[in-house]
Order: sequence, then structure tokens, then C-alpha cells
Amino acid sequence: MKKETKNLLDSEDEQLKKLQEIVRKTIDEEQLIINNLLHPPTDKLSKGQIISDKVANFGGSWAFIISFFVVLLIWIVFNTIALKNFIFDPYPFILMNLILSCIAALQAPIIMMSQNRQEEKDRKRSENDYLINLKSELEIRALNQKIDLLLEEQIKILFDSQAKQLEILKNIEQKMK
Repeated sequence: MKKETKNLLDSEDEQLKKLQEIVRKTIDEEQLIINNLLHPPTDKLSKGQIISDKVANFGGSWAFIISFFVVLLIWIVFNTIALKNFIFDPYPFILMNLILSCIAALQAPIIMMSQNRQEEKDRKRSENDYLINLKSELEIRALNQKIDLLLEEQIKILFDSQAKQLEILKNIEQKMK
């Protein structure tokens, strides 16, 4: 009886050691992921990047469209109604077309720079999502290992108890003969 109790306790100790090993292994695997999620690399923006972000934010807003439309309307109205002495850009509005072309030529690459930076932010965000998914997968794998270990141990205990029961039944059968 003492031997059986000792074997049972030893098997429980062995099971606990296996569970602790699984937990230790899971924690080791997650250290890099947790470190990256808790301490994401910080971006140091240059003045040009800050300006391109502000220009892109303003250039892609309704405030820019409305204010630009108002300035163009004032330009056209002033140059068609003003006295001949004050007109600086007569009807075909060549100067206005030149300024519009220059603004478009400068604004497009600035907005592209800002979009590239936004794409980089999105890429980093998706990498963090991947790390979170990986961490979840590791947790699920560890849980599966724990459940498998528990089931394995329970099945082993059941088989052992059935073997003991069979042995007892055989002993009873032999004593009855």
C-alpha cells in the first residue's frame, strides 16, 4: 500500500514538473513578443517629415478645398471687375494657372512622403498584430500541451488502477478455486 501511494505521489510530482516546464518554456518564448509590444520603437521625426504630415493633413481637408476655392474666386472676380490699372492677371489668368501648377507640383510629392510614412506606421501596426496573434497561438499551444499532459496522466492512472483491479480479481479468483 505504501509503495502504491509513493508511486502515485511520484507520478503527480512528475506531472507537476512537466506542467512547470511547459509554463517555463512558454514564458521564455513570449519574452521577445512582450518586450516588442510593451516597448515599441519610437520614431524620431525630422522637421521635413513633420511639415509633410501637416501639409498632407491640411491639403487633404475640406478647409483647404474651401479656402482654395474662395481664393481662386476672389482672384477671378478681382481680375475681371477691377479697373485696368489694378488688374495684375487679365482674363486667361496665366499667372493663376502658373501658381496652381506650382502648388500641385509641390503638394503632390509632399503628400506622397506623408503617405509613405503612414504606410510605414501601418506596416509596424500589422507587425504588432502579428506578434499578438503569435503570442495567442503560443498560449493556445501551451494550454493544449497542458491538457494533453493531464489527459495522458489521467489515462495512465486509469490503466494502472484497472491493472490493479484485474490483479485483485485474479487473486480473488485463485482464492475461490
